[in-house]
Amino acid sequence: MSNHNDLSLNNEDNAKNMTENTDMNSSQNMAEANDVAQDNVKKNNARLNDSKLTVDKLNVAGLEEETLENQALENDTLENDLTIEEFFSPNNSKPIVDDFRAGYVAIVGRPNVGKSTLMNHLLGQKLSITSRKPQTTRHRIHGILSNDEMQAVFVDTPGIHRKEVRAINERMNKAAISALVDVDLVLFVVDSDQWRDDDLLTLQKLSDTNLTVVLVINKADTLKDKGSMLPLIETFNESFDFADIVPVSALKNQNLDRLQEVIASHLPIADPIYDSEQITDRSERFLASEIIREKIMRSAGDEVPYDLTVQIDGFKDEAAHTDPKTGRRRKACTFIDATIYVERSGQKAIVIGDKGQRIKQVGMDARKDMEQLFDKKIMLTLWVKVKRGWSDDERALTSLGY
Repeated sequence: MSNHNDLSLNNEDNAKNMTENTDMNSSQNMAEANDVAQDNVKKNNARLNDSKLTVDKLNVAGLEEETLENQALENDTLENDLTIEEFFSPNNSKPIVDDFRAGYVAIVGRPNVGKSTLMNHLLGQKLSITSRKPQTTRHRIHGILSNDEMQAVFVDTPGIHRKEVRAINERMNKAAISALVDVDLVLFVVDSDQWRDDDLLTLQKLSDTNLTVVLVINKADTLKDKGSMLPLIETFNESFDFADIVPVSALKNQNLDRLQEVIASHLPIADPIYDSEQITDRSERFLASEIIREKIMRSAGDEVPYDLTVQIDGFKDEAAHTDPKTGRRRKACTFIDATIYVERSGQKAIVIGDKGQRIKQVGMDARKDMEQLFDKKIMLTLWVKVKRGWSDDERALTSLGY
């Protein structure tokens, strides 16, 4: 019986021990689970922190990249703006000095005193046509002289003369006198040998203005006795209050540097009017017609009077290209078609010449000058036509550009 009771007690103890062991195991398992959970939380937090750090780094890198792109875009925009501003800014090749001077200078005088020759040599380039015949220049022509200290826009004018026989003479006088409007300085050009009536007429026109006038005594090299110029200078001084008197030889480039200094001293302080590389405001069409007219006047001598003019009918630039027919490369070229108008059929025969030799030579000489002036290949075609009375016809003069 006691054994049985002992057994019962043992069973209860075993059950109790099993329960206690189970509780202990559960506690241990819970603790271990908690530890694992805490480890997982720590690992997850670490991963989150790492992810957050990575995202922050990516955001910073993205912002930096975006900032660099914006800066590059701003730099490109600024560079483009500066390029555009530089392109449209006049005289952008060199900085302008503080006391830079610029203005318009009219060159006036009677016919055949060398006004056009003077302008051409001041410019260092032939722009206005010349010949020994008076009244060669019929239009106002602007020539632009630029250097580091000044820019002078010369206005070469037709010679002022008394005899207005035809409408063209009247228009030439008007062109010369109207050139005095809004100029800053006048160069009054005279011959070194004598004073003539047309010189007095020009001086009378200048007396009606308040313009600054410089007397330019041209062809001083033709005087054997330079002292003989002094009485002429005294005569000029008595007739007008000149700002300066400068003797020169336009043809031989004598004393032109001194004349440029005098011109600069009388121009106002101002910014350049034109780009420093520009030499004229006249079109290539106009210059081409003037070159052709000069070659005729030089070639025909006294045979052809002034009853001729030149009209440009076609002026076409052709870019360099490959000829589709021959496959050969063709250079860039300008094709010019011009008509020479005279008033009588006898003049037409003179201009054409024997077997067309004169008009052929005129074309060759004109083309050579054009290629030098325009710096490109020229193909020139000339025609000669009779247009009776054009020089005394107001409508014809207007249509021909007078």
